[in-house]
Amino acid sequence: MVDVNSSESEKDTAVTALSDNLLLERISQGDTASFEAVFYTHYDRVYGLLFRLLGNRAEAEDLTQEVFLQLHHHAFRRRLFNLQREHNIGAWLYRTATNRGYNAIRGRQRRWQRNLILVPDPAGSPGVDKEVEQREQATAVRRALARLPQRQTQLLLMRQMGFSYEECAQACGVAPGSVGTLLARATKAFKQVYEEESGVSQ
Repeated sequence: MVDVNSSESEKDTAVTALSDNLLLERISQGDTASFEAVFYTHYDRVYGLLFRLLGNRAEAEDLTQEVFLQLHHHAFRRRLFNLQREHNIGAWLYRTATNRGYNAIRGRQRRWQRNLILVPDPAGSPGVDKEVEQREQATAVRRALARLPQRQTQLLLMRQMGFSYEECAQACGVAPGSVGTLLARATKAFKQVYEEESGVSQ
């Protein structure tokens, strides 16, 4: 008797083991299993990058969906133009997510002040000062990230999420050996800009 769950599991494993180029080829042909394999493999990290950059769950979820729809279109265009170069789906997704995140930030730059949380009267509300402080710090962090060059922001967020140096290098299009130096520069730049945004010295 066939174990359906076992068969499905084996199928999923086989799909995720395919090369990125073959996955893109199958996706372009309408293979739902291949697209779902990519989606479930990379969704959490794509969403995580966007949420850390934007700080809004609904907006991050919407943009994550858009990134995967763009991947589907990318796969079709790749087939249409018969592109042969090797692809790294993860690197492409993280780079595209960062680009979309930055586009969203640029679109709302004029609304930053309106989006700042008004400080409520703390009287009779224990702990509200701490909560307001934490939210203000989070706002300062995101504003600081938005002021950095896009690659620096991407590196900082990916490392904060536990990406390896190799993954960071692939997503940002740099040599793995240069990631440490680039991260050090990004950290220094972030500290300086964050101090300006938060009005305090670290």
